[in-house]
Order: sequence, then structure tokens, then C-alpha cells
Amino acid sequence: MNKTTPTTPLIFLLYSGAVYFFCVAMVHSLGIKIPGLFVYFNVPSYAYQDRIISFLALGWSAFFFLSAKKLDPDMIKLILIIGLLAIIALSVNTLISDFKQMDTQIQKRHFLLIILGLFIYWLSLVIYSRALLGLKK
Repeated sequence: MNKTTPTTPLIFLLYSGAVYFFCVAMVHSLGIKIPGLFVYFNVPSYAYQDRIISFLALGWSAFFFLSAKKLDPDMIKLILIIGLLAIIALSVNTLISDFKQMDTQIQKRHFLLIILGLFIYWLSLVIYSRALLGLKK
């Protein structure tokens, strides 16, 4: 019988993040705009931009995978800090960008829902990393 440890959900979340970023990398490299894997899924983009994002996402995938495997508190802290900064940057970018200039059909609420999903994932990481980081509940 397998025993669940306090870090089991964190490990699952980190491996899930690795898979997510791997999928982000693949769809960006192929130019397939899938909502959730592309935050700005209905905004025109250039192939070179998508390729750059795919390389960066592949790096994030490896970072999450290694973090799940090693469970290094410093790496987890880095994921949490950079993840929060990324969510803030995506939120600000979404709120200040005039997407209607590109296409009148584009609605910011779709992007904000995707960002909300990323925030919920990030918050789950925070909650389940507390024991590893030695934080009180």
C-alpha cells in the first residue's frame, strides 16, 4: 500500500506543470492556437514569436520536471516568485492592451479566464508547498 506524504500533491502539481508547459511548447512550435495553451489564442502572431515562446516553454517544462524530481525548496520558491510575476505581467498586459484595434471580436474576458486558471494553479502550488518550505498553515 502506498503511503501519501504531504509532498505528494506538490509533486503531482509540478509534474502537471511540466506536462502543461511541454504542451504549450508543442502547440506554439506547430502554430496550433489552443485556448489555455495559448493565452492570447485569437490574437494574430508571427511564427517567429511562437517559436521563441515554444523554446521558453520547453525550458519551463524542464524546470518543473526537475523541481518535481528533486523537490528543492529554493527551486520551488523560484517557481512561485516567477510564476506570480508572470501572472501579474499577463494580467497587466491584458488590461492595458487594445485588442479591439486588431480585431473587434477579441474579448479580454477570455484571456482573463485563462489567467485566472493559471492563478488557481499557482495558488495550489503555494498551498501544497508550505510544508516543504517550512511555512505555517
